[in-house]
Amino acid sequence: MVLPDRDGIAFVFPGQASQCQGMAAALLEEEPTARPIFDKAAEVLDLDLASLCCHGDDALLTQTEIAQPALLTTSVAWLAVVRARGLAPQMAAGHSLGEFSSWVASGALDLETALILVRRRGQLMAEAAQRNPGGMLAIIGLPDDEVLRICAQAQTAGVVVPANYNSPGQVVVSGQPPALEKVRELVKPAGGKAIPLGVSGAFHSPLMAEAADAFSALLSQAAIEDPEIPVIANATAEPVTHAEAARFAMARQMTSPVLWAASVRRMMADGIRLFVELGPGRVLSNLIVRISAEAKAFPVGAPAELQALLEEVKP
Repeated sequence: MVLPDRDGIAFVFPGQASQCQGMAAALLEEEPTARPIFDKAAEVLDLDLASLCCHGDDALLTQTEIAQPALLTTSVAWLAVVRARGLAPQMAAGHSLGEFSSWVASGALDLETALILVRRRGQLMAEAAQRNPGGMLAIIGLPDDEVLRICAQAQTAGVVVPANYNSPGQVVVSGQPPALEKVRELVKPAGGKAIPLGVSGAFHSPLMAEAADAFSALLSQAAIEDPEIPVIANATAEPVTHAEAARFAMARQMTSPVLWAASVRRMMADGIRLFVELGPGRVLSNLIVRISAEAKAFPVGAPAELQALLEEVKP
């Protein structure tokens, strides 16, 4: 593997819950490079994602089967825009759903395959959430091992597990409502805060096992290439450079925790210093600078943010 130099660039992509009303309005208005991405999505999915990402309301965009292809398309459109400006990464990573945008950025997936996979992934996860209702809580202010201890104690009330190791002092847990309520009861006396997330299911938990099995069957038939740049996989925080390892990472991801803090540290260890977050919001940028004071992170989800990035990287 060829590692980046000591000021390498990584493209990173946000996951579900970063979607918002009007998230592609300025992008489509000001960046002609973005329109073909949305046109391709409409052709592949028979779904007007341009309209949804410009005018769809929060209730519609929160639906898992809509949110996932909408976020993928918006992130890949921003990818096309920054590539058109001559910017290229040495590594890529994404948070949960965002990992699929990173597979596109690496060349492991073409856009059509990614769209088909992500739409089916969203449908399977939505169906799993209906069969096994659950939710997610962000636990703020406690170390990882304390969150693990609380989850173990709360499992007397049902399934609950760490789902996202986001940054020091922020772990998201996922599980069944009675167990999540037990977690909330235990977090406060331990000195932390529990914040419910606006998601429709217990993602990255054993409650997604049936969905993961069905998705693995789909992945076994999908066209996947060797990544042209390393992708740091959520489930392992290790670089993936071969097609079959990518296929395995995609399959494992649905029930495994997202090791985001470890993924950022791995990219830093391999020479990345500038992280470009492509998609709506700045969730990952905020996490990255908490994980490492040496990192620079630029969100690119609006034209003004693109200009700030270009000022940073100009010769």
